[in-house]
Amino acid sequence: MRIVCNVITLLAIGAGLALSAPAHAQDKLATVASFSILGDFVKNVGGDRIAVTTLVGPNGDAHVYEPTPADAKALNTAKVVFINGLGFEGWMDRLVRASGSKATVVTASQGVTPIAFAGEEEDDHAKGKKHAHEEHEHGQDPHAFQSIANVKLYVGNIRDALIAADPAGKDVYEANATAYTAKLDALDGEVKAAIQAIPEGQRKIITSHDAFGYFGKAYGFAFIAPQDISTESEASAKDVARLIRQIKADKVKAVFVENITDRRLIDRIAKETGAVVGGELYSDALSPPDGPAATYIDMFHHNIKTLSAALSS
Repeated sequence: MRIVCNVITLLAIGAGLALSAPAHAQDKLATVASFSILGDFVKNVGGDRIAVTTLVGPNGDAHVYEPTPADAKALNTAKVVFINGLGFEGWMDRLVRASGSKATVVTASQGVTPIAFAGEEEDDHAKGKKHAHEEHEHGQDPHAFQSIANVKLYVGNIRDALIAADPAGKDVYEANATAYTAKLDALDGEVKAAIQAIPEGQRKIITSHDAFGYFGKAYGFAFIAPQDISTESEASAKDVARLIRQIKADKVKAVFVENITDRRLIDRIAKETGAVVGGELYSDALSPPDGPAATYIDMFHHNIKTLSAALSS
């Protein structure tokens, strides 16, 4: 009897604490974003009306992420779950099922015209070679957020999903989306202006992970990745040797390491080719709040500044 009374007392205390919580905190729409870049988009559109839980945090690699019980709990209590789609989060469907979540799952990249990974049309598949990017949908490059034009589609999809879940916030979500889109337009102009200072013949770049296909297509860069698409695979000695020959033949000026990958391979390639390590680029994840890429707009500023510094001289 005493145990039952104690349990009831604890439940009553918990209920009392819940009732004493600020009303505005209780009223926030609970949302989940699969990774940090997408979480930033959701925060910009949702503003103060929503609470966002991001699963794969700063400097995290969504390709190899292993969900936690806390992730399942977040999904279970969320009203809307935002994912990138295009096969970016191969673990997400299983997590949603396991969590028992009843949330609306929104694919933020809906409407994007997908591109294939570099070299996808080559003969390797015909020869039966297994590529890590075969884990993605039909060999599509899922990193659509590396194009600012695509991100504006993301913003529209996020806005519409939040309005559907919280019609009372329609004016807020529309205003926030419009304001953020204007910032993206300004960013796009800044990027294009900075690129004009980089000679076209020097816009060939080696990175440690094939995440910049959409960026290259939008802004006229050729990105080459030694790991042949994914952070899930290791570059073979043959692949590295071929890449080194290509760097020397094409006179690639700089190689870059990404924030989610091991830089040792890039260092080795730079040493053997004479190319300089141009710095760190942010690809699939933002930096921590005190880093140079705490937001998507900060990330783009950092990346174009890093590219320009290495390639313009």
